[in-house]
Amino acid sequence: MARYEEISALLQRGKAKDLAALVSEELAAGVPAKEILTQGLIVGMGIVGTKFKNNEIFVPEVLIAARAMNAALAVLRPALADSGVEPIGTAVICTVKGDLHDIGKNLVKMMIEGTGIRVIDLGVDCSAEKVVEAVKEYNADIVCLSALLTTTMMYQKVIIDALKEAGLRDKVKVMVGGAPLTQEFADEIGADAYTSDAASAAEKARSYFA
Repeated sequence: MARYEEISALLQRGKAKDLAALVSEELAAGVPAKEILTQGLIVGMGIVGTKFKNNEIFVPEVLIAARAMNAALAVLRPALADSGVEPIGTAVICTVKGDLHDIGKNLVKMMIEGTGIRVIDLGVDCSAEKVVEAVKEYNADIVCLSALLTTTMMYQKVIIDALKEAGLRDKVKVMVGGAPLTQEFADEIGADAYTSDAASAAEKARSYFA
């Protein structure tokens, strides 16, 4: 009997070494990599996200859980590739030009990865041209834009306009976030979604592939 509940529990507690070891054991025992991912790891990250939204845990606990997820994925990825399991989609994420904040971006990245989506992280201080290039190169389905300053939030619109000019806007969903943002602002600049926290961002991103 596969130990999916134990995998989920170790992830929630952020036990990276123990989790990676258990994933290795399950693979060696013949448990399919896709089942370990979907029934163990993704379930665990979903619970972490729900607890975070409900203020039962906070950013440090989520980061620790996400690091454990990454440790498990490092073990799991070769087996997933060998068995032909592909990510459900691809997201490009960045903090926009002029803004060097990355804690929120990193948290959103890890939470989205926890839903089975491949995430291409373009880093901070990211230009519109770089986003457009990445969407083309990786055939992205989603673009996630973070801005933590009122002085940089308007650059999210610059990127959306650049996607339009490149003929890519209709091919991607644009998600925006950051402390100064509101739903009204997201509507104003033509974004597809605004979320106020990383767990909600992950849920929204996953919903595009439902």
